[in-house]
Amino acid sequence: MPKVRFPDKLGKNKQTVSDAPHAAIELEDEAMKETCKILDCTIRDGGLVNNWEFSVEFVRDLYNSLNEAGVEYMEIGYKNSPKLLKGADSGPWRFLDESFLREVIPHKGFTKLSALVDIGRVDENDILPREESMLDLIRVACYIKDVDKGLELVKKFHDLGYETSLNIMALSHVLEHELIEVLQEINNSVVDIVYVVDSYGSMDFKDIDYMVEKFKQYVPNKQLGVHTHNNMQLAFANTLAAAAKGVVYLDASVYGMGRAAGNCATELLVSHLKNPRYELRPLLGMLEKHMIPMREKWEWGYIIPYMISGTLNEHPRVAMALRSSAKKDEFVEFYDTLTSVEAVVAKNES
Repeated sequence: MPKVRFPDKLGKNKQTVSDAPHAAIELEDEAMKETCKILDCTIRDGGLVNNWEFSVEFVRDLYNSLNEAGVEYMEIGYKNSPKLLKGADSGPWRFLDESFLREVIPHKGFTKLSALVDIGRVDENDILPREESMLDLIRVACYIKDVDKGLELVKKFHDLGYETSLNIMALSHVLEHELIEVLQEINNSVVDIVYVVDSYGSMDFKDIDYMVEKFKQYVPNKQLGVHTHNNMQLAFANTLAAAAKGVVYLDASVYGMGRAAGNCATELLVSHLKNPRYELRPLLGMLEKHMIPMREKWEWGYIIPYMISGTLNEHPRVAMALRSSAKKDEFVEFYDTLTSVEAVVAKNES
């Protein structure tokens, strides 16, 4: 059976999803103000753009800007182990060290700190109890086949006192019965937050609606988060669509900095959500001082190959490889390659 995105795409098995213009988002502004929390992942996801080569000044300025802006969380990197993962040449934000974090951010403010770990790449002995750590939230990322391993890690971090989340990647390649099975397992776990992750930037608002409804149905005891990518310039809209359905944790990054097409922009959420605590001006200062010059050095954001990979529900690595080659602007050949009979057959058989 070929993998499909969602049953609402199948025609005869179409689910009931509103087709009304999404201006009818049916979310009261006051409810959004009270419930939504922004998690800025500029350092963690943006590090996939520049090999985590952020200066201490940049990270410190970003934390201060987010804190002044009233953003609830800053994901300051990965808590993976260099012993278990190649990449010793990466910046320190890929392998977070507690003593180093205390030097970078000697005084924490309102904004909490989070880190992400991958299955098989974290040494549990490197994780301090929360009361001894700079971190507040540890997020576990995994594919659906490894949810059981992900939940084992979540339990260990939970027992150490951390807030926890499980981020299930590549949901657009997951079959419905697989999703329901793991969601039932997740609902009986100790995890605090479960994330809808649009890894390939291939979802639109109807897909988000459908996914969030499934999550609400099968993990009613958990808070929900959303992580979007901007391949089709829908990251911001899809994040709002998730919020409209009651998703609380909204991932974003300043200037949308993130792998390939990047993420929902933090400054857009801060300006749009209208929470009395949110203040746009500090983020504008961060954009002016750091992000504009950085964008001239490293590439991310809406670019045609990323649009093509998103439209075709392909992993962005294919577009990233093109952008690193001499054929980086040969869009037609790239599209023809991905849509050839051979490519479609290979994809359906995978």
